[in-house]
Amino acid sequence: MEGWAIALVVIGVVILILLIVFVSNLRVVKQTDKYVIERVGKFHRILEPGIHMLLPFFDRVSQIVSMKEQVKDFDPQPVITKDNVTMQIDTVVFFQITDPKLFTYGVNAPISAIENLSATTLRNIIGELDLDETLTSRDIINAKMRSILDEATDAWGIKVNRVEVKNILPPKDIRDAMERQMRAEREKREQVLLAEGKKQSAILIAEGNKESAILNAEAEKQMKIRNAEGEAQAMIDVKTAEARGIIMIRDAEAKGLEVLKNVGIDEAVLKLKSYETLEKVANGQATKLIIPSDLQGMVGVASTIAEAVKETKK
Repeated sequence: MEGWAIALVVIGVVILILLIVFVSNLRVVKQTDKYVIERVGKFHRILEPGIHMLLPFFDRVSQIVSMKEQVKDFDPQPVITKDNVTMQIDTVVFFQITDPKLFTYGVNAPISAIENLSATTLRNIIGELDLDETLTSRDIINAKMRSILDEATDAWGIKVNRVEVKNILPPKDIRDAMERQMRAEREKREQVLLAEGKKQSAILIAEGNKESAILNAEAEKQMKIRNAEGEAQAMIDVKTAEARGIIMIRDAEAKGLEVLKNVGIDEAVLKLKSYETLEKVANGQATKLIIPSDLQGMVGVASTIAEAVKETKK
């Protein structure tokens, strides 16, 4: 009985050890990772996402590689421009591992290698540009760095997707000079805008005065035309009235003579009445009296008509 018990215990211990070894060599690979497996110190295979069993005592995980895009912000690097200005530039590199095997065995410390490569590439690019070009050519710098880094890191199983220049820090005296220049430029633009505003204001005022003068002249012209038309119409009315008056007087004279002839008054009596009428007119206060021939006839006719009327009434 004791032998069977010892055998059962040994078997149980062996099973427990095998179970522990099995569980310890079981690997669950996440969706975003890949495992680099070595067998007896040599590359064996890449574990894709899922459950995998390693060969105990022979297989080991050499590297767990993340397949997600990664971002590395490198420290500022001192660079010298073409016109000998020293400045600090830091960059941000966006990269992704495409081949876990090359990433594991291609280079020692790949992230450090990317940082050093980025620094040297940046120095080479900035060395071909002067200060102004460096400050205004970020897109060119980014494109050149991405192209150079992507080509260099292909052998490491890395794909450089994007490179961004994060900060460009010139020396303090250069920054102060740039600030003064920018301030002067802003003041210049302000003066230009003020002058332009005054110019536009003066132009608008002049145009307003011009339009006002034109409107006033047009109004005055219309007023004079209407006044002239009114005066002309008034003269026409006066002359028309005078003509009508003359016509009426002539008609009255003709009718008066006809009446006098009908009552038997001859030409001599008419002349006598005309002289009497002139005598009465001359008795006025005026020192000079001019009587047209027509008016004399009119007075004579009027007096004669009055006398004739009195005679008829008697």
